[in-house]
Amino acid sequence: MKKLIFVLVFPILLISCKEIPDQERGIPGPEEVEAKKPEMSVDSVENDLKEKGYQTFRYEAGDSTYLMQQYYMVFLKKGENRSQDSTEAANLQKEHLAYLSRMAEEGYASLIGPFGDDGDIRGIAVYNTATQQEADSLANQDPMVKAGRLKVEVHPWWTAKGGKLD
Repeated sequence: MKKLIFVLVFPILLISCKEIPDQERGIPGPEEVEAKKPEMSVDSVENDLKEKGYQTFRYEAGDSTYLMQQYYMVFLKKGENRSQDSTEAANLQKEHLAYLSRMAEEGYASLIGPFGDDGDIRGIAVYNTATQQEADSLANQDPMVKAGRLKVEVHPWWTAKGGKLD
């Protein structure tokens, strides 16, 4: 008899729960979830970066304060060994793109892309690392660089945290 009551009552309970708005059931709405996210202050972001070895400084313009961070601009240039056949070059390109995607996914590279001409500088990657040595090491692990099809040139570059391209 208890099973029969459960079988008859449980679906009614499920239906009635679905009709109750989330907020009345104690489930926070999107605006409440957003409001609960802790805001990161410039001080806390700067302290966190400095603890991890990153170079930063503040720049003030009018009533705005910008937290500047040093990144590393990597120029991907034509290498000395460009004699690969089309199949090998295509495989290297596939490995190169996979490597750069991994660098982006893991947070090491913040901006990556090729140039639109056929010049000596083939593209750029902006590395988000604490040191130039780390950026250089990561850039040199790219399969295209290892094969000599590309070579890298690394330069320190400053930009504001949270900046974006429009």
